[in-house]
Amino acid sequence: MKFKIAILGGGNVAWHLAPALEDAGHEITEVYARDLEKAKLITERVYSAEPKDDLDFSESKAEIFILVVKDAAIPTVADEVILPEGSILVHTSGTMPLDILGYSSASFTGILYPLQSFTKGRKIELDEVPFLLEAEDEETLQKLKKLAKSLSPLTYVVRSKDRKGIHVAAVFASNFTNHMIRIAEEIMRRQGADFEMLKPLIIESISKSLQLGAKNAQTGPAIREDYETLEDHHHFLSYNESFAEIYKLISQDIIDS
Repeated sequence: MKFKIAILGGGNVAWHLAPALEDAGHEITEVYARDLEKAKLITERVYSAEPKDDLDFSESKAEIFILVVKDAAIPTVADEVILPEGSILVHTSGTMPLDILGYSSASFTGILYPLQSFTKGRKIELDEVPFLLEAEDEETLQKLKKLAKSLSPLTYVVRSKDRKGIHVAAVFASNFTNHMIRIAEEIMRRQGADFEMLKPLIIESISKSLQLGAKNAQTGPAIREDYETLEDHHHFLSYNESFAEIYKLISQDIIDS
């Protein structure tokens, strides 16, 4: 089953999702962004789609409208968009509930959440990305399943409250991990050391964690309860109170676990 789809948003997710949907055989009819130039950047990545900076889609031929805006903007856009009768409105947020779309003009609502980090210009293999789905009725859910499976075999039906927990876990696994690497970069830079030295360690640590399980893969002074080294490291980080506190909290959590 192929769908006519409108994309509402001009950010990272839209940049990846629009051409992937087209490659899967669907038709992208319009792309909306408050900044028309951002909408045009997305439409340039597909065969034929109209860029829009207004939310009147009453004459659109699309059946499914995908909201790919920031979480805080979802209620406003959902409330303001004018949709044709019989349309399906879905959002792609990992944390916002389904009922946030309840006051929209859509006939049906749902969620199509890709569990991945998206950055413009970086290639993502969407057929390896899990899609978490939810809908208010079975017919809509079946359509979203067909849409998601045209992109990836990894599709899951997940309720809003459970999806929020998964999103929190994803923040720890992705965003926090990335932030730890950023802190490591800064420490290395302060020491005048080449960050390249840490890359084999980072790659091995992530690989080992996924292969053995994070608990079994844990190494370092905290898991050994090497309090002398922990205190020495904490003292070293006294130049940056935030880094020192993060080190102390995480080390104690490793010990306690």
